[in-house]
Amino acid sequence: MVRRSIMENKRKSLKKSQIISFLVTLVIIVVVNVIGSFVFTRFDLTSEKRYTLSNTTKEILGDLNDYVYFKVYLEGDFPAGFKKLRRETKEMLDEFRAYSKYIDYEFINPSDFADASERNEVYQTLYQAGLNPTELSVQNRDGSSKQMVIWPGAVVSYQNDKDLAVDLLESQMGQSSEEALNASMQNLEFRLIEAVKTITQLQKPLVAFTEGHGELEDKYVYDIMQTLSQHYNVSRVAIDGRIDALLHRTEADTNGKVLAFPSYDAIVIAKPTQPFDEKDKFLIDQYIMHGGKVLWLVEPVMATMDSLQTQESTIAVDMDLNLDDMLFKYGVRMNHDLLLDLNCAALPVRTGQVAGQAQLEYFRWFYFPLLQTASNHPMVRNMNAIKADFVSSLDATTSANGISQIPLLKTSDYTKVSGSPVFITLAMLKQTPDRRMFPTKGQNVAYLLKGSFESLYANRLPQEIVESEEMQFMDQSKPTSMIVVADGDIIRNQIDVKRQMPLALGFDQYTGNTYGNKEFIQNAISYLVDGEGIIDIRSRELKIRLLDKTKINESKIKWQLINTLAPVGLIVVLGIVMAFIRKRKYSKK
Repeated sequence: MVRRSIMENKRKSLKKSQIISFLVTLVIIVVVNVIGSFVFTRFDLTSEKRYTLSNTTKEILGDLNDYVYFKVYLEGDFPAGFKKLRRETKEMLDEFRAYSKYIDYEFINPSDFADASERNEVYQTLYQAGLNPTELSVQNRDGSSKQMVIWPGAVVSYQNDKDLAVDLLESQMGQSSEEALNASMQNLEFRLIEAVKTITQLQKPLVAFTEGHGELEDKYVYDIMQTLSQHYNVSRVAIDGRIDALLHRTEADTNGKVLAFPSYDAIVIAKPTQPFDEKDKFLIDQYIMHGGKVLWLVEPVMATMDSLQTQESTIAVDMDLNLDDMLFKYGVRMNHDLLLDLNCAALPVRTGQVAGQAQLEYFRWFYFPLLQTASNHPMVRNMNAIKADFVSSLDATTSANGISQIPLLKTSDYTKVSGSPVFITLAMLKQTPDRRMFPTKGQNVAYLLKGSFESLYANRLPQEIVESEEMQFMDQSKPTSMIVVADGDIIRNQIDVKRQMPLALGFDQYTGNTYGNKEFIQNAISYLVDGEGIIDIRSRELKIRLLDKTKINESKIKWQLINTLAPVGLIVVLGIVMAFIRKRKYSKK
């Protein structure tokens, strides 16, 4: 009787304890949810912070006041790599939605049409919108293969009248498909948030291409100007010694002083071939002093393929642009040389004619280096090789105090430096390359300079000019930046031989290769105009744990047996153990 009473008391105590635990847990859940409704926070437990958005991304999303809609064309029966890209894209958009209610999306299969004409019509619409297809050969389970067209991109819409195409697949020459997908996943945040920023901005920044000094004609910069016009208002400007060409004056402030501001967010000086007079140099200098940004694409040595069209050889000579002292003051020295690189693009040479068709052979042309990244700066990280034509070297100077000098591009470690004048001959194509002819390590050909620059004309002007209210002279710049590249052809697109139409920048119509020239120019302008916010998102690095295909093939059967038999064996062992325990327990009673 006493034992029964003790057992009942224990049961009541246990029941009471369970009820209290349940009520405490319920209260905790309610309190956490109430706090969560007022305080927003997320926890990212991945080692590389895969699901942590940058502060810039959060600011852009937080400023949205209308819906941004993504139509992502990554739906369908894809290979594993593209399924992973689809999943990463969806997760990134979900992250965007966590910080803004104005983000919405849908995934669409553009190939989900039985009728071929309807499917082709959709493909044509996507192509016209700006997306590029990728054709894959997919292996079926029965060993056969089939061709599949994938559109790895999205069309972003805003306010019913704005659309923008975004390519989500980044491919580089020499990369495997897995490496390309890895790079694409790393840059997802950058691609998507850049699209959001571009399509929602009320006023596009102003970018101008200078003219009047033999710069590249419109047809040679047509593609990049059209591409940049999606993000910026692009125009051309002739300085012509006009004080108001690059700066505009405002009305007097409260102290009666007239203020001057840059008329353009950035200017591009694309392959000038005529010298700059001192007045134009002074106006560019003062544009920089007032905070203007410049992309310099200048060549200290004159060499073109045009002179080799009709003759076997030519001589490259110094090009006097009257800019050496200016760039030296800002932080780089332009070397009057040409770089030959064993890692170079091919040059088509006509070797005969058969049935009225020209027969072409391709030879490595050492004067067309394939430039690689010289640092891990976000502007050039994960970038495809960049094709240069007759490029020179640049050195950072020590005279520019307080200026950050960051190398961006360089040649390979098999480089030859030829001081000007340089004798250039097509006979070099017939020579067998010898690494001993290229003894120099990689030479820097592009620099990012940022800081507060000293004017080239400091302490050189009469006092009346310095104090002139109209001139608004500054001898020290506001914090600003510029990019100097010792090759003007980096921004030059080819002209289609048959149709005489401009081709895409970076596309070589002779070899069919597409180089990273366009992406480099886009990133350079984006950095100069928008600063480090957007472009720094490119620096994030996600670790995609790729499987070793060799090991998979070697141990495939072993792991199939383990995955099949191990669970069954584990259940059998647990059953035997449980039966043994029950037998001992009840046999004692």
